[in-house]
Amino acid sequence: MRDRYTITERLDHGGMAEVFRGVSESMEGFKKSVAIKRILPNLTKNNKFVSMFLDEARLSLFLQHANIVQVFDISKTPDNAYFLVMEYVDGCNLKSLIERQKQKGKRIEIAHSIYIMMECCKALNYAHFLEHPETNKPLGIVHRDISPPNILLSKNGEVKLVDFGLAKANSQIESTDPGVVKGKFSYLSPEAASGLEVDHRADVFAVGIILWEMFTGRRLFYGDTDYQTVELVRQARVPSIAALNPEIEPELEAVVRKALAKDANDRYQSAADLGDALAGYLFSRRMKVTARDIASLVRDAQVEMMRKRSAEPKESLIDALILDEMQKMTSLVDGEESASDSGAEGSMSLDPGNFVDTSNWVGELGMQSAQQPALKRANRPSTPAPNRGRVGMTPTPAPGEMESLEAMLEPERTGVHGKAEKKTPWLLIIIVMVVLAGGAAAAVVLLMT
Repeated sequence: MRDRYTITERLDHGGMAEVFRGVSESMEGFKKSVAIKRILPNLTKNNKFVSMFLDEARLSLFLQHANIVQVFDISKTPDNAYFLVMEYVDGCNLKSLIERQKQKGKRIEIAHSIYIMMECCKALNYAHFLEHPETNKPLGIVHRDISPPNILLSKNGEVKLVDFGLAKANSQIESTDPGVVKGKFSYLSPEAASGLEVDHRADVFAVGIILWEMFTGRRLFYGDTDYQTVELVRQARVPSIAALNPEIEPELEAVVRKALAKDANDRYQSAADLGDALAGYLFSRRMKVTARDIASLVRDAQVEMMRKRSAEPKESLIDALILDEMQKMTSLVDGEESASDSGAEGSMSLDPGNFVDTSNWVGELGMQSAQQPALKRANRPSTPAPNRGRVGMTPTPAPGEMESLEAMLEPERTGVHGKAEKKTPWLLIIIVMVVLAGGAAAAVVLLMT
């Protein structure tokens, strides 16, 4: 993955995964922005969670719709880290947009709220009734986690659903354990909160919850504890919208209440039916909404997000990633001694070429072996130096290396200068000091003089 994708910043993180912005570069040098979803390291040991994550990846590859974030690639590293490479949506999520409007003391306009959820219904209806491209059998996909953070809005006004991480399909490898509650508690359906089997109508209920909250500016099912929240969902008691927002007409409230019916058989039986009901109300009131209107809201939210980021500490994700890489390099040094002994590739031991091999000096100086009676000792394998390969330490010459020095000095003892015999002890000391300092070139110059 490192060869193709480069991480540039953290976008979001949750209890199961974290999402980064990155750059994808092809072999031809083509680059594009991508979102990289990484399963949290502490969960990679959980085989069930990994299976669920891989189920999401396989299902996501089938989903190709304008209102669904596309998945490009699935990756796994040697250390069992899993990644999904997805389409990057430059904008914000619905949660951020709602919070931005609250800061301004406003709610998202009714027409804009309807438009956003109509787009979500398009995506859901496509996924709910998607068939396998080869067998034509229904995949039975249910998102199960429709909530404001999973509704992305681009700066061009596009609405896209993301994270089918809790999706359940007939083809998934590992079935969900019966009775296990999944999804964000506040956006569960009554049947899911009761641990019963769910179908696509659970997503319809979640859309109804979001509509109620956008119209009122309040949370619908939200207790002091998770248990209380689940109990509120099970009871499915829905307060009057008009009592909290007089601008909501009875016809529109009726649409929301039908989506929030406790019994799934009393709800809209498809996301398309709910979308049509919302569109009918929008058109009957001659409310004009386009992607351009949503884009204006998103850009305002983006400005606020950038302001908050500029106020945050400058220690960025990139710093953390670089530090992590440095720590990895350091760990190789820690285990270097054993790695160097075995000649392991990638160890941080010093290259033998960085040490002075005195047995080769004779050849470099152009000396003939016939004139060197001590060459046999010089070429004899030397005993490994005990400190060789340890970074930051001066290598101690082995006995064989010391003998090689003496062999190299034999010509001087019998040389034509005649006085070399008296100079040899001092020259030997100088040469040894030069060798220990790693100055092989300087030693050669001394010998030639």
